[in-house]
Amino acid sequence: MQKLTTWLWFDTEAEKAAEFYTSVFPDARVTDVSYYGEAGPRPAGTVMTVSFELLGREFVALNGGSDHKIEGVGVSFMVDCESQEEVDRYWSKLADGGQEIACGWVTDRYGLAWQIVPRRLRELLSDPDSERAQRAMAAMLKMTKIEVDELERAVAAA
Repeated sequence: MQKLTTWLWFDTEAEKAAEFYTSVFPDARVTDVSYYGEAGPRPAGTVMTVSFELLGREFVALNGGSDHKIEGVGVSFMVDCESQEEVDRYWSKLADGGQEIACGWVTDRYGLAWQIVPRRLRELLSDPDSERAQRAMAAMLKMTKIEVDELERAVAAA
């Protein structure tokens, strides 16, 4: 087990959410499902936790209910993408039923925030030529989903 595990709190959707997330990422899988027993607080046999792996990291989805949910916690997951095709694939799956925000951010149908970031954006933002880096930043700030071709055009413009 990894030293730090991310827990995701749901009312009753933990199993559906874990199935959704493991369908989005390659080499992902559900590793365990546990159920509430007679001691509750949910009815016996109700899914309590779903452990799953995404990209080599362990997560646990908890059906903790809405009574004790921690509100306002700022958590997002950044997905480092090697290509525009990878950006497009993750974006379309995660945005389905969710909300496209800005600058590569999207919330999925369960309300989790994701940053779908092409590696090329990070390279351009750290360009030693600060003018090129600033053009990349300005272009990115106008985007919802990050488009590598548009970034490259903005950086090439003089």
